[in-house]
Amino acid sequence: MNSNINYHKITTIERFILEEQLSHPEATGVLTNLLYDIALAGKIIASKTTRAGLVEILGRTKEINIQGEQVQKLDRFADQTIIHMNDHTGRLAVMASEEHEHIIPIPEKYPRGKYVLLFDPLDGSSNIDFNIPIGTIFAVYKRLNENEPSTLLDCLQPGRDLVAAGYIIFGSSTMLVYSTGQGSHGFTLDPSVGEFLLSHPYMKIPDGAQYFSANLGYQKYWSGGVCKFTDYLQGFKRECSNSLRYVGSLVADFHRNLLSGGVFYYPADNKDPAKPEGKLRLMYEAIPLAFIIEQAGGYASNGVMNILDVQPESLHQRTPFFVGNTDLVKKAEEFIKEYG
Repeated sequence: MNSNINYHKITTIERFILEEQLSHPEATGVLTNLLYDIALAGKIIASKTTRAGLVEILGRTKEINIQGEQVQKLDRFADQTIIHMNDHTGRLAVMASEEHEHIIPIPEKYPRGKYVLLFDPLDGSSNIDFNIPIGTIFAVYKRLNENEPSTLLDCLQPGRDLVAAGYIIFGSSTMLVYSTGQGSHGFTLDPSVGEFLLSHPYMKIPDGAQYFSANLGYQKYWSGGVCKFTDYLQGFKRECSNSLRYVGSLVADFHRNLLSGGVFYYPADNKDPAKPEGKLRLMYEAIPLAFIIEQAGGYASNGVMNILDVQPESLHQRTPFFVGNTDLVKKAEEFIKEYG
């Protein structure tokens, strides 16, 4: 036995969620169990991501998802894992996935609960074949009316109505970060015991941002305001100087900047007339990460307003996205307001 380990300081995700529940006397434990189900799904997905080349789930299927993208085998596995871990528990009224055109109803044979789950099963899936960190993003709402059948409107709620949100990053280690509105907390999966252990309580994005993360290959398609902001970040006027760090996997770039300080942005561009609002999805990516960053002392915007105040209009709505240190995201808004 390792005498250097302080077992009294070990906190599993289950214990942490249960202790957090105690601060809410009205809590029934349903949300607690839902969050633990998501953590369990994350363990199952992690078991495949670390063995992908061995179990023949690298590569693409022949399917095209609603986003017009070819579905990765591991993407499909993650999607089905999350659905089948949650469709029978009686905790959910409805689900929605980035991989599905329409909402995912709970099968008639199972009871329906009071929560709504939206998720991106495997963000950054185009990087799967190259062993680059990828992630799962999720958002939890309460259904609008428990006495009526769930509809699309249950999924089209603004970020201010979130009950919980989080992400799981699969990289050199597997880490789950989530918030229920009482700070953002990180848990690292210990493969030796198969459990998420509290490693980053009450995460705060550091002041003095170090990095900026953006695909500069698209800069020629950006507006004048976004280009001015990019020049500002690179210190062309010597007011600010940040190092470029861009993985191309949203969860990985977001996670690094959350821990070290920085700003990630994927603005609208004129490259693809079919996607005038950019690439990222409001419901499955921007809103949950905006919730996490705000609880960690940061800010997220669409370039004009707080992402959490945007009223969603469609299930697969896209949005410009700026997220990270508050001062930098506010500076982006200033440039966009002045230069467009």
